[in-house]
Amino acid sequence: MALDPDDPRTPSQQIAAALRAEIKTGKFAPGEKLPSQNDLVERFSVARETIKAALRRLQDERLIVTRQGSGTFVRANTERPVGLRPHIERAFEATHVAIDFAGFSGETLYNAIQETLDKVRIGRLTPESIRIRILISDMNAPMAIPCRAEDRADDPRVRARSARITNRSIHAIVDAVQELADLDLVKVATTEVRVHGAAPLFKLFVINDEEAFFGFYPVVEHTVSVDGQPLAIYDAMGKDAVLFPFTPSDDDASHDGLYVQQAGAWFNSMWTTIAREYTS
Repeated sequence: MALDPDDPRTPSQQIAAALRAEIKTGKFAPGEKLPSQNDLVERFSVARETIKAALRRLQDERLIVTRQGSGTFVRANTERPVGLRPHIERAFEATHVAIDFAGFSGETLYNAIQETLDKVRIGRLTPESIRIRILISDMNAPMAIPCRAEDRADDPRVRARSARITNRSIHAIVDAVQELADLDLVKVATTEVRVHGAAPLFKLFVINDEEAFFGFYPVVEHTVSVDGQPLAIYDAMGKDAVLFPFTPSDDDASHDGLYVQQAGAWFNSMWTTIAREYTS
């Protein structure tokens, strides 16, 4: 790609503009790795320092992040849960994979991870170990949500419905991960699940102790079927939760690194204190 000699912008500005357009239009998706500096040097026929200057511009705009030894990646701006997939898949390129999830049912985690586990199954990803920890609300105990909308009262039938949704997602994750160990595709593959008595107000993912994603559950009223009859309830809607990414980089002046550290510390504090073993 030749630069325009009549463009009043510097070569690095032109290159930054071209890459910015490709990011904004989705050619490079959130979490996707950009071409290497060598590839960009060849593509634009410029010196490496020019490429570095262009990348610094995009980094200052918080469009990309650079990780030592890994490369340059498109920053995950505010995005919905589907944006987790490239981050989780990249995490499985590591030798040892660790994912901590705290939230409601685990449904988002299962949807984000199933394609990656399939790639491990067919040998496209080859981690040596996988450790997944899941921390969820205990639907056997009354809590603020879910509840009947009419009087905001606890209803065991409503909690039982939520428990069925949770059980389905949790068992799917546990079985899929265990299968990798049973087939000797991964040396060590474990899924641990614990519950606690707090209402589900947010979801949190901590991936390989390097990235974190956080989103609030909107509480909405909707009608569900309970014992064959429609019932209006207030519920936490995980599919409507917008995830905020925290992705530290080598040159990142933000507090992303501190957030990831504190998110992991919070998870461990819950896990080792008030959380107890999950039983379906």
